[in-house]
Amino acid sequence: MNPEELKITDVRFADIDGAPKRCTLVKVYTNSDLVGYGEVRDASSRTYAAMLKSRILGENPCNVEKIFRRVKQFGGSSRQAGGVCALEVACWDIAGKAWGVPVWQLLGGKFRSRIRCYCDTDSQGGGRDMGAALLERMKTGFTFLKMDLGIELLMDVPGALCAPLGFLETMLQYKKTVFSTPHGSIDPRAMRGDAYDLFNTAHPFTGIHITETGLDYLENYLAEVRQTIGYDVPLAIDHLGHIPLEDCIRLARRLEKYNLSWMEDALPWQMTDAWKTLHAATTMPLGTGEDIYLKENFRPLLESGALAVVHPDVLTAGGILETKKIGDLAEDFGVQMNLHMAESPVGCLAAVHVAAATRNFMSLELHSVDVPWWGDLVKPALRYDGGFIDVPNAPGLGIESLNEELISAHLHADYPVAWESTSQWDKEWSNDRQWS
Repeated sequence: MNPEELKITDVRFADIDGAPKRCTLVKVYTNSDLVGYGEVRDASSRTYAAMLKSRILGENPCNVEKIFRRVKQFGGSSRQAGGVCALEVACWDIAGKAWGVPVWQLLGGKFRSRIRCYCDTDSQGGGRDMGAALLERMKTGFTFLKMDLGIELLMDVPGALCAPLGFLETMLQYKKTVFSTPHGSIDPRAMRGDAYDLFNTAHPFTGIHITETGLDYLENYLAEVRQTIGYDVPLAIDHLGHIPLEDCIRLARRLEKYNLSWMEDALPWQMTDAWKTLHAATTMPLGTGEDIYLKENFRPLLESGALAVVHPDVLTAGGILETKKIGDLAEDFGVQMNLHMAESPVGCLAAVHVAAATRNFMSLELHSVDVPWWGDLVKPALRYDGGFIDVPNAPGLGIESLNEELISAHLHADYPVAWESTSQWDKEWSNDRQWS
């Protein structure tokens, strides 16, 4: 069919679990045999995409920017952007298939044919145990590493944390009951009632402080990691915990000597002045961005000079083209781009095309290295042999089809039917004009 004659006719979903989180896969259908694949960001809601269905029915999916501008008002920070981004990605997939070229070519071509990956690494025990786990990653070919380093490691260390009496105990209790799923998904109870209030208290307001004992422990932990893996390989840290600015400064100064690539999400991204203060107080490279929607929301942080790294997620930032624009904007400020990614191979391949087409890109996160069936969710299967992903040359995202049998085997219990009708959303409507 002539690409000019394509029309969107339907949008449907399949929710899988354990990859490692809950992932909502999307199919955008057309009046031809072309189907576009997209994904709502991990641990988000299919409703964010379903509510947009009626607003794109009948549109030509190849007009990706037009469709994005139509629906982007319904996105927001973090998971709230999931629907907008899922549909944008699926439209790029269709456009590439319709015109017979990979998405990276539609973005202006590629700077690289292999995408360097890093994988989040979990470990029980002390710094030497984490070092050993990271060393195993290196043996499989990974050339860039990241690990968690924060208050989670201090919960059972006497005298390491100071907080209102009972607060930490309550936090631990909730974590055991609503976060202890076997595959990493977030239990819905974590977003309700007292648990929601607890885990959504911003960093300056928790009352948690790291003591000198705690700082000693974290520094020693990182020292043992470096003693095991050496100083040649890049290493970033994440998940400090919701601690105030002053504690971030104290911790960053302690860790400067260990040659970290960046300290991630130390503060809420909205607090630009606090990021400036943190940057002025330490030589630690700072990075953030996985919860930021649209390039204009990256600009204040970039203008502040606080960041060494932007770390957007394609499924939050605004989709494929918006993430490319964010990378280009960061380059103007001399800032490196890495990509957050904790989704299925659909979301991963969307990030791969952005990474290929963005000059200041360094590394792409893989969050599912320990899920053996993850790469087989798409055909051809997605591989990351040697810690790199080859950039596909096939049209669109490079996905021939989804592995429907594997999807069926891993459907989320709350959504036991894949690709069922969404006709109830066909007539969703409001006057969406934003001015009078």
